[in-house]
Amino acid sequence: MLLFNILQIVILSLLGLATLYILIFSIASLFYKQKKYSDNGNIKKMAVLIPGYKEDEVIVEVANAALKQEYPSNLYDVVIIADSFKQETLNTLKALPIKLIEVSFEKSTKSKALNKAMAALENAYDIAVVLDADNVMAPDFLKKINAAFEHDFIAVQGHRTAKNTNNSWAILDAISEEINNNIFRKGHRVLGLSSAIIGSGMAFRYNYFKTLMATVTAVGGFDKEIELKMLKEGRKIVYLDDAIVYDEKIQKSEVFGNQRRRWLSAQIHYFKKDILNAFKHLVLKGNVDYFDKAIQFIQPPRILLLGAVILFSVGFVVANYFINNEVSYSNYWISLLIACVLSFVFSVPKSFYNLKTLNALANLPKGMFMMLLSLLKIKGANKTFIHTQHTSSTKNTH
Repeated sequence: MLLFNILQIVILSLLGLATLYILIFSIASLFYKQKKYSDNGNIKKMAVLIPGYKEDEVIVEVANAALKQEYPSNLYDVVIIADSFKQETLNTLKALPIKLIEVSFEKSTKSKALNKAMAALENAYDIAVVLDADNVMAPDFLKKINAAFEHDFIAVQGHRTAKNTNNSWAILDAISEEINNNIFRKGHRVLGLSSAIIGSGMAFRYNYFKTLMATVTAVGGFDKEIELKMLKEGRKIVYLDDAIVYDEKIQKSEVFGNQRRRWLSAQIHYFKKDILNAFKHLVLKGNVDYFDKAIQFIQPPRILLLGAVILFSVGFVVANYFINNEVSYSNYWISLLIACVLSFVFSVPKSFYNLKTLNALANLPKGMFMMLLSLLKIKGANKTFIHTQHTSSTKNTH
């Protein structure tokens, strides 16, 4: 009985701390109010950097969509960074009023493509906007970004949201994105911490970004590397909830697993690399942002946390009942389960409370299993470029 109780206390503590973290920020996100920024009549020169690897199916549509901004056309350049594209695609892109930079690497990475492009660009830019090859900006995206940078920010994360919710996997992926927006962006900003960046739909002061990117060594998760460096310097990252970028959500369970394996690998890599340094900066310099980011990387994925809390709560409550264990242990498990469920209730937007989401939840157990498999196959994933193939740039919610 003693060993059994020690075991449940250890598991309860680990799951409890992880749940408490997301519960605090999910509650905080409910109080988020987007500040309205004015550009004061100053229109800055922007480079919209769109790196793509074998993205022939979507890149022409994306390039055309990027040209349709409510922003002076002479003050922003759409820069397509083409890695391993078909000649037919390249010819079509060359006919568009964009800048096309062809790149080729023995081992392709997004950071290499961005660095090569910025080295080739001659125009003096004020702001660098980074998109994925499937991203479509809302028409006023650059206008919102421009206004924010009038207020002396160094980095801004836009609101990346689902372009498509056409099947159960896409719906689950879309919900996951919005949960993260609420917890790691809205909730963090409400409590005075930096917003997390995502890797796309983000913007930086151009010269700062160019210098920062030149120091990147990451194969996967370059955004996590630059985020840690910015926070270590004491920089603040701002979130713009009303600056929308539409992002293609996954269509298949296999892609779900591969994508998560890449993300998990990068997070664990940077946790190991930065946790001691982040703790030192917390103690000596009071740098809460840097330490919070390092701790954030060791947080279990939300879908796995939910699955683990449900499984262990039910399991230990039943076990405690049959062995006549102290009722307080079961009460703790029930409290943990309620707290975990509430953190999801608070962070899932109301627009997802519908029949389509209910049907999609049938795939949740498979999603949990895929995440567990991703965790088991994580070794070496951060040293290999894992490409997510995109299929459509058209916004589709049916």
